[in-house]
Amino acid sequence: MTGFFGRLLRGLAFASAALTLLPLQNAHAQSTYTQTRYPIVLVHGIFGFDSALGVDYFYGIPSALRSDGAKVYVAQVSAANSHEVRGEQLLAQVKNILAVTGASKVNLVGHSQGSPTSRYVSGVAPHLVASVTSVGGVNRGSRVADIVRGVAPVGSVSETLANSTALALTSLINVLSGGTSLQQLPTAALDSLSTAGSAKFNQRFPAGVPTSGCGNGAELVNGVRYYSWTGTKPMTNVLDVSDGLLGVLGLVFGEANDGLVSACSTRLGKHLGDYRQNHLDEVNQVLGLRD
Repeated sequence: MTGFFGRLLRGLAFASAALTLLPLQNAHAQSTYTQTRYPIVLVHGIFGFDSALGVDYFYGIPSALRSDGAKVYVAQVSAANSHEVRGEQLLAQVKNILAVTGASKVNLVGHSQGSPTSRYVSGVAPHLVASVTSVGGVNRGSRVADIVRGVAPVGSVSETLANSTALALTSLINVLSGGTSLQQLPTAALDSLSTAGSAKFNQRFPAGVPTSGCGNGAELVNGVRYYSWTGTKPMTNVLDVSDGLLGVLGLVFGEANDGLVSACSTRLGKHLGDYRQNHLDEVNQVLGLRD
């Protein structure tokens, strides 16, 4: 997990105007290695959760960060819904975190759909956010979402079947994670994650999004720092049960990707790098299996 920490802390360290990391000399030996000026809030992606049956979505990451001095909170938003609905849920939790901690801002770290969810909060309430770090974030849509919408068009029988299946999955996630009050709308999530849906969202919330190609976006917008990193290796461990599926899905892109999102789509603000990881490796899943 040191790779995750290094990339996260690198992004937070760049936000020197917004937060202060303690000296990193002999970092791993110190209890303040991960301490930041503002609390860190981890935001899960689609079909995600905070913790289910004792298993973290960000597997082992919150506890490890806390053990080295960070104040870490894990948001729980709808497993399947639009960026805007999830964003409003996250905004309410951010306000609660600020009230509890007395901090004036938070550092948002969003994986997958957690990135645009976080960007919604920084867009509507920039005064509450010090930085947004996108980890494998779906910032300009996913080819996988486009394909699913193509085979399950609006009003079709296939859409009804797909929506019912997704609702069953989100209901299970709700029960296992204790999020039974959260509204689930898989078709809204699918439309948000499509290329067309992402383009519409980016028109409303353009901060940090590159204006061309695979370049960097603006690093500082309205007082908020934006960073990103991603994986570009769909298959990393033959013992990981998720790798086969991600390897197959990765074939539809025709460009560097993590199995669910192209590397270019993940770019946001200052890009910190592409790594030998797939979409689940980015959050130390499945169950911490490594390359």
